[in-house]
Amino acid sequence: MSDASLAGRTALVTGASRGIGAAIAAALSTAGARVALVARTREKLDEVAKRIGNDAVVAVADLSDESSAAAAAQEIRKTLGGAPDILVNNAGLFRIVELADEAVADFATILRTNLLAPFLMLHEFLPLMRERKSGHVITIGSSADRRIYAGNGAYSATKYGMRAVHEVLREETRGTGIRATLISPAGVDTDIWDPIRFPGSSVPPDRSTMLDSSVVADAVLYAVTRPLAVNIDELRLSRS
Repeated sequence: MSDASLAGRTALVTGASRGIGAAIAAALSTAGARVALVARTREKLDEVAKRIGNDAVVAVADLSDESSAAAAAQEIRKTLGGAPDILVNNAGLFRIVELADEAVADFATILRTNLLAPFLMLHEFLPLMRERKSGHVITIGSSADRRIYAGNGAYSATKYGMRAVHEVLREETRGTGIRATLISPAGVDTDIWDPIRFPGSSVPPDRSTMLDSSVVADAVLYAVTRPLAVNIDELRLSRS
């Protein structure tokens, strides 16, 4: 059911072509926001944009690449007329590989996608939010940003890192009109798990008790619809 709690506002969601990102984009659009969708695959982005409607826009980019991220940001600023009111840093890679078996290139790719890419979006839009004295940065974290799991060497390093970036951002923007929220779910049942095998196992993980993507989307919507004087610093989501 549609509401207008975000009518007249704009949002940018990275990793918006599937899973959690697509669910967040749909929730924001349903609440009235015009959403810019960013990911690597145009066909999937176009499908999401058509489904969520509300004049959603698409920008194809590899956000781990600085020039690609900058070009996407320029396109979004032009289309939306400035920085989005809401920036959701969601794009990320997830793999389970023990450190002894992790290729250097794969480790670096996860660092660039999960840690550098969100910083690049902040680099592009935070100064404009400061100038405007408004904005809300949502960082999608993970239970792995506080708890260690075998095979998560690269992934946990980036999620711990992004929790630190979020906390620094919160301190640096306190009282400026910019809000910052970290939303950290436990396992979410999306196709990101399809190729995953835990160390020592040849069978897929049990996804029956994982969270649905809509739970994360609801948490984002809750955070961004609080009164402007209220900041939701952190939300941690797990199965009841």
